[in-house]
Amino acid sequence: MSQFRPKYVTFDCHGTLINFQMAVAARDLYGSILDEARMTEFIKNFSAYRLDEIMGDWKPYADVVHNALERSCKRNNVVFREEDARMVYERVPTWGPHADVPAGLAKVAKEIPLVILSNAMNDQIPSNVAKLGAPFHAVYTAEQAQAYKPRFKAFEYMFDMLGCGPEDILHCSSSFRYDLMSAHDLGIRNKVWVNRGHEPANPYYGYTEIRDISGLPGVVGL
Repeated sequence: MSQFRPKYVTFDCHGTLINFQMAVAARDLYGSILDEARMTEFIKNFSAYRLDEIMGDWKPYADVVHNALERSCKRNNVVFREEDARMVYERVPTWGPHADVPAGLAKVAKEIPLVILSNAMNDQIPSNVAKLGAPFHAVYTAEQAQAYKPRFKAFEYMFDMLGCGPEDILHCSSSFRYDLMSAHDLGIRNKVWVNRGHEPANPYYGYTEIRDISGLPGVVGL
């Protein structure tokens, strides 16, 4: 892959580039009433329910967060409050990048157009992208695609908007379940897994592994 120069380098945003802090928000809400074992279980459930919530027809991300948090509270015998769900949702635009991101992105952006495909709302993502420190050719959202990743429709929307096919891109993500499994099934041969430590390796899906975005320029020969 080091010799492959794609037309576009496409990225997942939250988690891969932006420091995804849903677990922090959950701890802020419930850390005083749950011991560590129960808090860990709550965070695991909250993550799983968010994934479950996005697998059907598109709905606003505020509803995804609300429903996932409510289901997690029910499962863990915690009182759910609607204002807690609003707080979590409203934090998303305040999140900034992982420390390794700006320099690595800026180096690649000098040579190859960068694209984001994010499970975000249109009004959330601009604040996050502005903090990344590099120019982006395009930013596509689940709201625009009317589908969340890992659904193929989100990726197909990106291909249509870019006027390219799976063979033309290098897709970069820290998540197999949201991105790299679907990318594999759609024929995206060139994939990068950013090992942020929140999912185990899965070599079946065929990717180049990097520790963080500082390793990305080397993948594309820069």
